[in-house]
Amino acid sequence: MKFQPIYADGKVMLPEIDLSPALNEATSIITDVKRKKLLLSQLGDHTRYYVLQAGQNEYLQLTVEELMIFLLRVSERSERIGPLMEYFALKEERKIKIKNLSSSKKVYVTLLRVFFAHQPLLVLEEPYFYLEEQERRHFKRILEELSKDKQILILTSNLEDALISCDVIYRLNESGLHPLDIQDAEEGKPEMLKPDEANITLQKISTRRNDKVILFNPPEIDFIESVEGCILVHVGGENYDCALTLTELEHRLLNFGFFRCHRSYIVNLQKVREIITWTKNSYSLRLHTGQDSVVPLSRSKLQELKALLNI
Repeated sequence: MKFQPIYADGKVMLPEIDLSPALNEATSIITDVKRKKLLLSQLGDHTRYYVLQAGQNEYLQLTVEELMIFLLRVSERSERIGPLMEYFALKEERKIKIKNLSSSKKVYVTLLRVFFAHQPLLVLEEPYFYLEEQERRHFKRILEELSKDKQILILTSNLEDALISCDVIYRLNESGLHPLDIQDAEEGKPEMLKPDEANITLQKISTRRNDKVILFNPPEIDFIESVEGCILVHVGGENYDCALTLTELEHRLLNFGFFRCHRSYIVNLQKVREIITWTKNSYSLRLHTGQDSVVPLSRSKLQELKALLNI
């Protein structure tokens, strides 16, 4: 699937993208609302793409069973309705009108339209956003089955939702489309370094979310903070848990342009846009990260920072 570049006010809102989601591994693009809409606007070929956008509604006056019978007929599928209700985990709800379902169940029933799609590539916008835990599990199972025969692309603003069912994840922002380096936390502990490997330069910072280990290149990181004993790595407006201490991170990131600006903060100097003076003894750093991020700067660190920045 190819996306043409889109510009706004002389800036690239959407770069040229050539993406080929593989079978047996769902792909996700994490981006903001505006870029999601720009991506969706280019998926007009309904012979190739089945697009399910967030907020689509079903026939509320129909029962769950009536809707599934209707979808079976329209898609000319041969499944029997009884086993299908069991497969969807909707056996108890089959006689209930859709308007009377819980909000999570309504969204889940709407998402089941992808099961009946004939197109080879399914594109889903925020499929997990309104789902509760039980419906999330059911839909994840269904997507895993569908991915054996179809390509699946999920567009979301939430990394956790992408991690639920996607093996390949990209981030799309003002810097372009970049893959996230993700590995299962279940893979076990890394092997001990051999003596001749001990001088390898660190290239990744390991973080964790949803039982996954996410590896970031140092330049991707905006800043790192310590909050009530927890270390949070901030990237693109989101934060990720890190098992290392601030002191360990400070040493590892020293050669990548990071600075310990406060006892609880490490900042990427490449992201610093402004030194803010609040009072004679109070300072902060404003970062250029796509959001208005401000971190504290200790008075004792001010002169050291000025020397580093040659100001």
